[in-house]
Parts: sequence; C-alpha cells; structure tokens
Amino acid sequence: RIKKLLTDYLADAKVKIFSVAVTGQAAKAAVEYVITGNYSDSVMIFADQALKVMQSIPGTMQQELSVESGTPEIHVTVDRDKMSALGLTLDNVGFAMQMTYQGNNSLKYTESNYEYDINIRADKAYREQVEDVGNLSFINNKGETIFLSQFADISFGTGPNRLERFNRNSSVTIRTQVLGTSPGKVSQEFRNRVEKMQKPKGISLAVTGDMQSMSDSMRVMTGALLLSIVLIYLSLVVLYNNWIDPFAILFSIPLAILGAFLALALTNTSLSVYGMLGLVMLVGLVGKNAILLVDFTNDAIKEGKEINEALIQAVRIRTRPILMTALSTIIGMLPVALSKGSGAELRNGMAWVIIGGMLLSTFLTLIVVPVMYKIFHMGHGRKGYRKSLDIERLMVE
Repeated sequence: RIKKLLTDYLADAKVKIFSVAVTGQAAKAAVEYVITGNYSDSVMIFADQALKVMQSIPGTMQQELSVESGTPEIHVTVDRDKMSALGLTLDNVGFAMQMTYQGNNSLKYTESNYEYDINIRADKAYREQVEDVGNLSFINNKGETIFLSQFADISFGTGPNRLERFNRNSSVTIRTQVLGTSPGKVSQEFRNRVEKMQKPKGISLAVTGDMQSMSDSMRVMTGALLLSIVLIYLSLVVLYNNWIDPFAILFSIPLAILGAFLALALTNTSLSVYGMLGLVMLVGLVGKNAILLVDFTNDAIKEGKEINEALIQAVRIRTRPILMTALSTIIGMLPVALSKGSGAELRNGMAWVIIGGMLLSTFLTLIVVPVMYKIFHMGHGRKGYRKSLDIERLMVE
C-alpha cells in the first residue's frame, strides 16, 4: 500500500520496500539465494526459471536477479588456428583488446598530494560499431598488420549486464522481499520447488545474505543453549552433591521450550536469533522455579518428613513466590512483545519465547518436577535423612 501511494505521488520515482535485517536496519533482501555453475549461459537460463518460481510463491515481492540479461554487446569468437597461422598469440590479442576497450590505468598523475589514474584506451567513436571492432589491427611476429576480422567472427548480440563469480564459478543471485509471512517459510518453499526442477549439470543453489547469517547465528545459539543446560546441570551436581536432584530440576526446561514454541505458533512469529537468545535466558529462569521446589523438599526431608509429605508441602508453600516471580517476568516482557517499529518483529520473538515458556513451565513445573523427584528417589529408599521419633514413647521405655 505504501509503495503504491509513493509511486502514484512520485511519478518518476522507483520505490522499493526493504525488510528489517537481524541488526534492525534495512536488509537488501529478506531471502537471497546464489545460483552457481561452470557456464554463465546455463546459470542465467536456470536463474530465469528460478525467478519465475520465486514470483509464484505467495508473500514474495520485488523479486529480482542481480544480473540482467538482454544487454547489447558485441561477441568476438577467435579462430585460434587462423590466429596462429597469421603469427599472433592469444596473449597479444587479448592484451590489445583490453587496452582498446577497457583501457590501462598503470600511469598515474600526482598533484597536491593527490594521485589520479590515467586511463588510456580507444576513443568512443572507434569502439561502438561491429565494423570498428573488426578493424582493430595487430602487428604479428613478421611486422605485418593483421586485422581482427581476418581471424575472428564478430557479431552483435545481447548478454548479461555484469559477470559475477562465487567460489570461482559463474553466479547469479536471486533476491526477494517478503510480505505477510516469514522469510524462513518462503526460503523453505522456494528450495522445495527448485529441488523438483530439472537442473543442468553443474548448477548448484546456496542460501546467502541475511538468511545465511541468521542460519549461522542459529547454529551458534543452539550450541550456546546446549552448553548452558550442561553447565547448569554440572553446577547443580556440585551444589546438591548428587546426580539425581539436578535431573528432576532439568525436566522443567523441556516444558519451557514447549511453551515457547506454542507461543510462537499462536502469534505466527518465526524463531529468530533473538528468539534463540530468549530460549537461553529461559533456561535459567525456569530452572530457578524447579530449584525452589527441590531445595524446599530436601530441607523438609532433612527435618524427618516423608517424601510425599515434603513434596506436597513444597508445592503448597512455594507456589505463591513462584507465581509472583513468573508473573513479574511475563508482565515485564509484554511491552516488548507488543511493541511496533523498526526491528520490532525480531524483538517480539524473544519476548513471546520468554512469555510462552514461563507460562507453561510455571504451572507444569509444579506437577512434573515433584513427580520426577518422587520417581528418581523411589529406588533409593529415601524416606528422610532421619526418621521421626516418638520422644514420649522412648522416655517411657
């Protein structure tokens, strides 16, 4: 809608809409793929087909290729046998053509501590027509003048406006903006459709740009999430001096992750790098609630209570502080989850992850953690660090 309004208001302007990158700034493209191959012609043909596929995906806009075909150009095909018979080498011909049309800027001009390039090449009037190219002359090893038209086929045609290379192969980049859906869904749909196409030999497809950066960041954050869980478990083992209680505490983490993904699904929000950061934060937040239950249960058992009685008392007494801390976190995240503006959708994902994880984990932790604590201690015969004694009966005896 904004693009249409601006286009109508500014008649001669080209209006483009850009999505927000991970950094919160405008991204060149929400989804970006690079198509590579051995030959530029086959790469360009497949890129045109892939562009049509991208245009057919709902939610995409401003689909484009980094290389445009149809640019007028002059094609020169050298006959190497004729060239050799005329006493010329490919190096000499290539150097002369480069000097004529591209120029040479090895000479410099210096003035007032500033250095300027001096580009030497043929005048524009002598390099625009096919006839001008054919009249390009060379001096062979016998000192004779040879024209390019004597050993090369020269024709007028069209081609790409630029040549791109990716990993030393010919490449074309396909880009699109996304509206009304997530870049991840568009990227996956595009890849699924392209995989069904018949690709020429040597053609490959790879994600680049912001999607690649996000994918790399997601792998790093996934490793950080797993590392945080391991470190929390090892820390709890040291604090509790056993391997069982930390396991019961860790069962609150899957509940939080489940709640986080449910919140993302209900709000139609994709999991971003900020969302992964929220998961790492969530591990520590929900682990705290389980620690309160297990720690209180251990203290009650030390006082002589049975496990069932200690667990019931822990849930009854610790529910209120657990709910208070959880609600304070959830309420504090609501403004972030509902915020608007540049880059807000990325921060929204982190907030919804924390809100959903805290909501589900807070209530299920009060059920699951006591159950797991009971299961883990059933085989150990742990009824208390000391049994309750009837003092009056002992005194009578």
